[in-house]
Amino acid sequence: MKVVVCQGNPIGGSPSREALLACWKEQFADCPDLEVIYKEGFTYENFDAIAEDADALLGVWIRDGYYNEDFFKAHPKLKYLASFAHGFGKIDREAAHKYGVTFTNTIYGDMTIAQFAMALLLDICHDVRREAEAYKEAVREGHVTGLPGGVRVQGRQIELYEKTIGILGLGAIGLWMARMAAGFGMKVIAYSRHKKTGPEYDFIEQVSLDELYERSDVISIHCPATDETAGMINKESIAKMKDGVILINTARGVIINEPDLVDALNSGKVYAAGLDVVCDEPLDHYIPLMDCPNAVITPHIAWAPEETRYRTIRIAAQNFKNWRDGHPTSVVS
Repeated sequence: MKVVVCQGNPIGGSPSREALLACWKEQFADCPDLEVIYKEGFTYENFDAIAEDADALLGVWIRDGYYNEDFFKAHPKLKYLASFAHGFGKIDREAAHKYGVTFTNTIYGDMTIAQFAMALLLDICHDVRREAEAYKEAVREGHVTGLPGGVRVQGRQIELYEKTIGILGLGAIGLWMARMAAGFGMKVIAYSRHKKTGPEYDFIEQVSLDELYERSDVISIHCPATDETAGMINKESIAKMKDGVILINTARGVIINEPDLVDALNSGKVYAAGLDVVCDEPLDHYIPLMDCPNAVITPHIAWAPEETRYRTIRIAAQNFKNWRDGHPTSVVS
């Protein structure tokens, strides 16, 4: 069996590609029957050259409409395709079943993405780096008891204890965010398309979407981008929210109508927004959100800690082995 692994260069520089390749080879050390080929990265434009005559391709992107019957006819040998991401687009599931093709995703970073969402929230609540830099400058200028005029605090400090957080989407990442928020003493409510059951959800009050909008001091978005969720945070839904609500989004940019959010940030209806995702990623132009001083925007990096890169490889390799052994896991089609 021939397996092609698409392993590009890490965007953060650490770990190195060489270190990641060494991890891949370690995962397949117990599979001497496999022919494993490592390529530098996946592109749709170069798909045929990447896939060649592989039976399995690890590291694809699952884009809406790409994997259809014409694709399966053109690549009859390919029987397994894995994305290294949580999210995925639309697949022609009937055609995939017809041609015996399995797609999987890789749930590698639920806790780390939730941690980044919490980091965005804490930055909004405390802006620690700004306060530290202001204090350092004050001391440098001889104001040893604080800033000029005796003022020690540059901006508003917000306590999360006893405030209500609304988790929009109670999947793996949303559940981790709920646990972290509960650890700060927050009241946790959540909305999910399907009510979640089990003891792990007992501390969460599951409510309707409108009730979540109305009661939350903080709303953290963790739902997938679908036809139903695209633009769901808009002027109508924002109008239902508390004045001064804080919005956090580490899911997908298209869930928020950006012009409506800009208006809400400028009016103060939304106190602040912490956004690791925006529309039209990757950005190659300036967007109005960047003119909002109460918007903290990062370049889709919640997934990027070094630990998650190795975890991705371990999970993706195990998913492949499970499929090969006849009991596939993390199947999306």
